[in-house]
Amino acid sequence: MSSGLAIETAGLGKRYGRTWALRDCSLAVPAGHVVGLVGANGAGKTTLLSLAVGLARATTGQVRVAGGRPAGSSAALDAVAFVAQEAALYRNLSVADMLRMGRAMNRCWDADRAQNRLKELGIPLAKKVGALSGGQRSQVALTLALAKRPELLVLDEPLAALDPVARHDFMSALMTAVSEDGISVVFSSHVVAELERVCDYVVVVHGGQIQVCGEVEELVAGHHVLTGPAEQADSVTQRFPVVRDRRTAAQAHLLVRTAAAEAALPGWQRHPVGLEELVLAYMREPSASALPGPKPLHGEQAVHE
Repeated sequence: MSSGLAIETAGLGKRYGRTWALRDCSLAVPAGHVVGLVGANGAGKTTLLSLAVGLARATTGQVRVAGGRPAGSSAALDAVAFVAQEAALYRNLSVADMLRMGRAMNRCWDADRAQNRLKELGIPLAKKVGALSGGQRSQVALTLALAKRPELLVLDEPLAALDPVARHDFMSALMTAVSEDGISVVFSSHVVAELERVCDYVVVVHGGQIQVCGEVEELVAGHHVLTGPAEQADSVTQRFPVVRDRRTAAQAHLLVRTAAAEAALPGWQRHPVGLEELVLAYMREPSASALPGPKPLHGEQAVHE
């Protein structure tokens, strides 16, 4: 796999009993991006992240991370840090004890950075984790992850249990780390509005498969809302791939994939679309045509349990 990729999968699938949580997932996420992974509950987000960080084993296909390291390998574990929705913190231990545990469990560990970061946040090392606020616990979890000096940071719903102030503080801290360390970040979130502020790459998952993915700037530029006479809508839908089709008796509003340079349609107006509107449209229209995905890797065999 290419060394310039944060995560790459080919034909990746995970089955629990007779149910496929993820299937035929092929994805190539370039390194150096802040990636938002979005989808409805049960779409396969957590399964994809669990496979990427080595917490689950694929039923089919392959996944490699941080420049081509096999997920779950010792090399990948050194290069990847993971923060789950329910941070793996022991409530009866002090913050200092958590730092000592992190140092014992990781071959690469920056103790000074971890302590200095917590000091800047005003989080006492002697305080027990259970006595911290939700926002403080999330910051401790992020500190433990960053102390590994990872190449790839993976976060599964890190904002779910936080209030608006704690959520803002967490994302600010995350973006500071990205700026200082140049790490790749992949995080899943139900807070779609956060994506536009922090993400420059987005992946939408539906039904265990990748529905659409790409750089935010390119995705937004490649979609427009066309508004025009309803009686002409069918001819327009035959010309452009349609993501969302909304019509009244007189007027149609079509969210389509189209280049900005394409010729204007007589009687139709073209409007730009924001990332939040675009992502929600794909989530609400699971049958919408997905963008072309990456080609499967050549010469690689599927891995079966």
